[in-house]
Amino acid sequence: MRFAVVSALAVPALVSAHGFQGHARQAPASSAPAAAATTAAAPAASSAPVAASGSASGASSGVLASALSGSLTFTPASVNPTAVPLSEIIPGTVTTQSTVPLLTTPTAGATPSAFPSAPPLPDISTINPANYPTLDKTPPTDSALVQQWIQDVQNTGIHIPDIEPTVLGGCPANPVAAADANKTRCWWTCGGCTADGDVTTCPDKLTWGLTYDDGPAPYTPSLLQYLEANNLTGTIFTVGSRAISYPNTLRDEYISGHQIAVHTWSHPYMTTLSNDQVIAELGWSKKIIKDVLGVTPNFWRPPYGDVDNRVRAIATAMGLQTSMWTRISPTATFDTGDYDVAGGLVSPYQVLNNWDSIMGNASTIDTGFIVLEHDLFAQSVDLATGYILPQALARNPPLKIMPIVECLNKPMSDAYIETNDNTTNPPIASGGATAATFSSGAQQTGSSATKSNGAVAASYFSPDMLTSAMGLLAGLGAIVL
Repeated sequence: MRFAVVSALAVPALVSAHGFQGHARQAPASSAPAAAATTAAAPAASSAPVAASGSASGASSGVLASALSGSLTFTPASVNPTAVPLSEIIPGTVTTQSTVPLLTTPTAGATPSAFPSAPPLPDISTINPANYPTLDKTPPTDSALVQQWIQDVQNTGIHIPDIEPTVLGGCPANPVAAADANKTRCWWTCGGCTADGDVTTCPDKLTWGLTYDDGPAPYTPSLLQYLEANNLTGTIFTVGSRAISYPNTLRDEYISGHQIAVHTWSHPYMTTLSNDQVIAELGWSKKIIKDVLGVTPNFWRPPYGDVDNRVRAIATAMGLQTSMWTRISPTATFDTGDYDVAGGLVSPYQVLNNWDSIMGNASTIDTGFIVLEHDLFAQSVDLATGYILPQALARNPPLKIMPIVECLNKPMSDAYIETNDNTTNPPIASGGATAATFSSGAQQTGSSATKSNGAVAASYFSPDMLTSAMGLLAGLGAIVL
């Protein structure tokens, strides 16, 4: 994958959005990941790709040294022959990689391959960015549209729990909320609490619900190209601000058969927002996706997994099912940590070791699984197309890889309000699911992560050791496609 910087608009909001806030999934684990027996032996990946052509700018020497250090604790079964060498997947803004074209440039009237009965694509030439909120900022709540959405939520009759919003800073900054995290509040961030209606796994063992968050972005076409070449589709959790920035990339994803889902307008910590702000974030994201694709998603994922019963209830009232990723213990979360490579908080070696741990844990549980990955930064896409996906495809026994809606044994048409026939997937706001009941703790159906069953703990660098990386990223510019 080769990309070039085409401009320097504004990613600071996106980058700072990924800053450490003391959340559980970013806390250092108590032990390093052990090698998991996931695949047959193969030549060591450390000797695979050797050519150097990608580089990054803006990284301080300390952060750069951290990102370049490390080693793999396992032997990959497969590596993409064109993969960027791990030693060259470094922090900063990629400056020497050329872009790849979109698979298609969908035009008005086209329909997706996954379900041709969908409404035709609308004409996006009439979309005026001035009619949408400021990019990467929580939209105002006093507009006529948001006021109508607020009324619509009230009209559903769904009870919104009276839960005080949190403040930025995660668990340490919210001791009262943290103490209630696994009780009435059911706050995922501090304890991994999930509600009965949350999607956290696929029901069938060794089924991988493939997901990518935060795009579309300049690096997304390379990911789409690899997925297409290997006949794979996944769920794309789309940030509204990125959808309006790259509408053709979003249309390409949709037409190619990927499931499009909501990831808010500006990627905030949702539990820190007021009820009306939550509605604005979800409403505008739904609207821009509908304006670009002609369909409205009924799945969403909270940025950082930051959700509680108040936010869940609002999402339910807006017809959105909360979709997380698999977590079988506080130190066994199916999060690769890939988005932190660009900021120097995690090395590419550690991402792959995390992935190997995930594969080891996947074999210990009785269900399938969902993994958190991203397509916002070149580094994440390089790791996905060069290493993670080739590894997954070479796994024996093989994985069944598919979008979340299909891993739930539902047709792709069930993923959108306009095409859902309401038989296998009743509208969530009408009682098909509820956000009022919950299961506390981090345990999921199946085997839990314990020493006795061989579950492997995922390990991340402590963000406190690398806070300088966030200073680096705060100064980076955005890249637009």
